[in-house]
Amino acid sequence: MSNEDLAHDFSPMIKVYKDGRVERLAGTDRVPPSTNPENGVQSKDVVISQEPAISARIFIPKTTTDSPQTKLPLLIYFHGGGFSIESPFSPAYHSYVNTLVSEANVVAVSVDYRLVPEHPLPAAYNDSWAAIKWVASHFDGNGSEDWLNRFADFQRVFFAGDSAGANITHNMAVKLGCERLVGVKLVGIVLVHPYFWGTEPVGAELTTPAATKEYMAAVWRFACPSTIGSDDPLLNPAKDPKLGKLGCEKVLVCVAEKDGLKDRGWHYSEILKKSGWNGAVEVIEAKGEGHVFHLFNPICDNAVALKKKIVSFLN
Repeated sequence: MSNEDLAHDFSPMIKVYKDGRVERLAGTDRVPPSTNPENGVQSKDVVISQEPAISARIFIPKTTTDSPQTKLPLLIYFHGGGFSIESPFSPAYHSYVNTLVSEANVVAVSVDYRLVPEHPLPAAYNDSWAAIKWVASHFDGNGSEDWLNRFADFQRVFFAGDSAGANITHNMAVKLGCERLVGVKLVGIVLVHPYFWGTEPVGAELTTPAATKEYMAAVWRFACPSTIGSDDPLLNPAKDPKLGKLGCEKVLVCVAEKDGLKDRGWHYSEILKKSGWNGAVEVIEAKGEGHVFHLFNPICDNAVALKKKIVSFLN
C-alpha cells in the first residue's frame, strides 16, 4: 500500500491504514516462559481475565527454590511501546524483567494490557488496574496463583514501567493512593523515560523541533481519541489535582540526556515535590543516551548502571 492510504504513521512503532488495517512495525515477536539456564529465574503465563483479555507473565528468582520460606518484594511491571506495541512476552521485555528478578531477588508480574488502536485508552489503564487488583487478591495467601501466595510480600510492592508503561505506572500509583487496596503496601515506583507531555513547554522544550513535539502530542491523541488533549491529567500530571495522593513513599525517575521526553521526567519530580505528597523523589540521568536505550543495548555501561540503581531501589 502507498503512503496515501495511511491514516496514521507512527514509525517506528505502528502504521494504520485508511481501510482499518493495522501494521505493527515492532514488538510482535514472542518468547515462551521458561527456566533461564543462566540465572535460574522461572517464568510462567497466567490469565487474569478472559473478557476483557488480560494476562501476565510471572517471574520468580532461583532463591525461591533454595529458601522457599522467604517472602520477597513484589514488582508489577508495565511495558512501554506507545500503548500500541510490545508485550511482556517480547524478547526485550522478557529478558529485561528476567534480569531484574534475578539481580534484585524479587517476584515480578509483567502485565499484558490491551493495545491501541483496537482497544483505545482507557483500556490499558483499566486492564492494568484489574491486574493490580488480581495480584492484590493473593495478599492473604488464598489467591488463585500459587507463586504469589507462597513467595510475594504484599507489604513490599513496587510498580515500574518504561515510556508509556511508566505513564501507566504513575497513574496506577495515583489510583492506588485514592482507592487503596486491602493488604497491599506500595513502597515505591520506578518511572523509566516516562511518557508525559503538555501544551506548555518545560525545561529545554522551547528548542525541541516542532515535528518532535507534534509526534509526542499525536501519539496521545491516537491512543486516547476521547482526550481533551496534551493537558489531559493522564498525560500531564501537573494538571492532575490528585497528584499529591500518589500512593507510595518513594519514586525513582530515570531520564536519558538525548530523549525528547527528558524534561518531562525532571518536571515531574518538581511538581511532585510541590503537590503535597510527602515522599522522596530522585531523578537520575543517563548521559549521551536516547529513549529506552537500555532495552536496545542492555549490556552497555549506562544500561548496567541504570539496572543497578533500580535494583538498589527495589531493596
